[in-house]
Amino acid sequence: MFTGAMVALVTPFQDGKIDFGTLDELIDFQLDSGIDAIVPTGTTGECPTLSHQEHKQVIERVVKTVAGQVPVIAGTGSNSTAEAIELTAFAKQVGADATLQVTPYYNKPTQEGFYQHFKAIAEEVDLPAVLYNIPSRCGAGMTPETIARLAEIDNIVAIKEATGSLDQASEIAMRCDLTIISGDDSLTLPLAAVGGKGVISVVANIAPADVKAMTDLILEGDLASARQWHNKLFALSKNMLTLSTNPIPIKTAMAMLDMCSAEMRLPMTPLEAGKQSILEQALEDYGLLGKV
Repeated sequence: MFTGAMVALVTPFQDGKIDFGTLDELIDFQLDSGIDAIVPTGTTGECPTLSHQEHKQVIERVVKTVAGQVPVIAGTGSNSTAEAIELTAFAKQVGADATLQVTPYYNKPTQEGFYQHFKAIAEEVDLPAVLYNIPSRCGAGMTPETIARLAEIDNIVAIKEATGSLDQASEIAMRCDLTIISGDDSLTLPLAAVGGKGVISVVANIAPADVKAMTDLILEGDLASARQWHNKLFALSKNMLTLSTNPIPIKTAMAMLDMCSAEMRLPMTPLEAGKQSILEQALEDYGLLGKV
């Protein structure tokens, strides 16, 4: 249901407040570039530092601006099941096409806890859900067995796999028919070899057309041609995740490209000067500086 190039959209700030005008411009850029879906209020969108009101405002604004041109998969996950249900119900109310449901963080649930959490959300709100498995951020992750149990629930339709493990993805593909989506730009092509159908992408904030070109080839089954795009995107994608914690590098890159302010909210801090020069060089090497 949700495949191809999907952007993990940043939330632009200006003077401590959400910059909704720039948010509209970023959405238009994505739509003009042919992106397949827009994913606001996730990790890259700094959802942990948005108030509940701001979180809802961003979802509503994205849905309104996209106006049905592509699916909107709103990040509505939480480590509180009740809070996730509330945000998911709101997303449905304002017209989101699906939600992204991150594994509860900090709590470190058992596998049964993960299952009951996502089951409760799915039963309470009839909206397609994309599970988001990212143990490096959350402190714990779901096993393929748990994911396969959840796949039996009708409106759980896909999983964003950000474990970095092809074995994990292979086991999921063996056990169930959930759509597998990469949560790491550098692994989109390798994941496709074991059944992946696209990516929720950080680097697509600045190179959406290129990510789209690669995922189109993946969906066509032309992995050899997709490899050329993978090779082109690889170094830039890795810089987005290795120079510092996401979304620090991508926000900094977007500021260098005059797309939005580099402003983030604490506890996220600016990229160090030495790393800024590395990032600038990466953008120059890719050919983005002066183009966007």
